[in-house]
Amino acid sequence: MKIQTFVIGCALALALLLFAQQRRSDAVLPGGFHAVMDLTHTINDKVPPFSMAQSADYKVTVEDTIERNKVFVRKFSMPEHYGTHIDAPAHFAKGLWTVDQIPPERLIAPMVVLDISSKTRSNADYQLSIEDIAAWEQVHGQIPGNAVVMLNTGWGAHWNSIKDFRNADAKGVMHFPGYSVDAAKFLTEARAVLGLGIDTLSVDYGPASDFPVHQYTMSRSVYHLEDVANLDLVPPTGSTVVVAPIKLEGGSGGPVRILALVR
Repeated sequence: MKIQTFVIGCALALALLLFAQQRRSDAVLPGGFHAVMDLTHTINDKVPPFSMAQSADYKVTVEDTIERNKVFVRKFSMPEHYGTHIDAPAHFAKGLWTVDQIPPERLIAPMVVLDISSKTRSNADYQLSIEDIAAWEQVHGQIPGNAVVMLNTGWGAHWNSIKDFRNADAKGVMHFPGYSVDAAKFLTEARAVLGLGIDTLSVDYGPASDFPVHQYTMSRSVYHLEDVANLDLVPPTGSTVVVAPIKLEGGSGGPVRILALVR
């Protein structure tokens, strides 16, 4: 009887092990999506900063190691707006949502990608226009309400060079593409977007000194996603974006993991 019980126990343990291994390897994406694209740059000391002072503000300290105490622990500090990050409406509109207050239902949404990379090659200061949006909609249909619009400017190709990504001139003025105020107003009012994203340091183009796009959209509770990665790998339509920011109490923004579920 003891031998029989032992054999049965071993068989059950083996079956459970095999079942668990099968479950791990057979991941199934929800809702007919066939791929997940990570739209997030890795955070490190090589991230192109909006101001050079931010580079010195990123710090990582090893607190413990496996060799020393059988556990690996680090401590880090960084600016709220560094690397792939979210701008909460409170960043430019006092009294509106801080990053921890953005309703979670606004962080999962249909995503569309507008591509102006062909125009930025000859004009680093190019700004998305209403005409660009109209041309996109003629091909792909109207941008749905409550979507997140991503702007692929092609600037991600410069990510590994702080100098080229910031593209500052002799006076320190940066030059990179962005949204025009008219385009931002149209997307906010006529298309009721939840968020605007871009692969540059800011939704406002580089020379902007008073951040007019930030001022307009954030006062209307539209959040921003900046330094977005891999937008050239996502189709213009058919994806769902998952925006997962740090839930930092009172934060004007913070690091964010952005995932695109692609059909």
